[in-house]
Amino acid sequence: MSSSLASSSNLDGSDDTSPQQKQSKKPKYSRFTQQELPACKPLLTPGIIPKTMKSPVHIYYELDNFYQNHRRYVKSRSDKQLLQPSKEAETKVCAPEGNTPDGKPIVPCGLIAWSLFNDTYQFSINSDSIQVNKKNIAWASDRSHKFSKDVYPKNFQKGALIGGGKLNESIPLSEQEDLIVWMRTAALPTFRKLYGRIEKDLNANEEITVVIENNYNTYSFGGQKKLVLSTATWIGGKNNFLGVAYLTVGGLCLSLVLAFIVLYLFKPRY
Repeated sequence: MSSSLASSSNLDGSDDTSPQQKQSKKPKYSRFTQQELPACKPLLTPGIIPKTMKSPVHIYYELDNFYQNHRRYVKSRSDKQLLQPSKEAETKVCAPEGNTPDGKPIVPCGLIAWSLFNDTYQFSINSDSIQVNKKNIAWASDRSHKFSKDVYPKNFQKGALIGGGKLNESIPLSEQEDLIVWMRTAALPTFRKLYGRIEKDLNANEEITVVIENNYNTYSFGGQKKLVLSTATWIGGKNNFLGVAYLTVGGLCLSLVLAFIVLYLFKPRY
């Protein structure tokens, strides 16, 4: 990319071109060329595992500023269509992602399915590939009671605007676990969803390499993406929110108790 030459006229009518105005091959500044885009920045140093992680190691993707609890978004799905093959035309509640431009019903329909997360991750340690287990990442109740084994994707992501990931039309919805996980909507704008599991221990101080296929567009909603590796105990994974919430409420209650005690001692009511 080159910039055009600029010229200025002297008082005697002659043209004078300064050295700074010569053509340059230096690209113009942009956030893209300077790797300043907010959603994805390349990490040039390898990731070091800080301490041993016992299997299974859970892989989560995290999004922020994504309001899955928005009323219009939450209602944009057809539960009848997901359960019964005969109800595939029940797409009225799924507008604007209910039908293709030529009127064919979309299965699964709605904004939730349309915006399916579709980044992919590949892991390796010392050039040895690590297998990611994506079985049983969705709730068993969702697979059994909300998505039928007799319903298959049809006309999905074939509209004028592609929202997110595509689905294999030869696999029933009950086995499309990435979709099932995604369609269990989150209550808060920052959330994590399970991507898969690593069924082996990750040792401390090992270098882990992650190859990310960056497909999901977060610029449209001004959000960011993160990849999280975590382990869980018998009481679940780490969750700072509940601990902070309980301590905050407990502290407020204790303060009120002390305030009432002081009030009772110094200004008793008879």
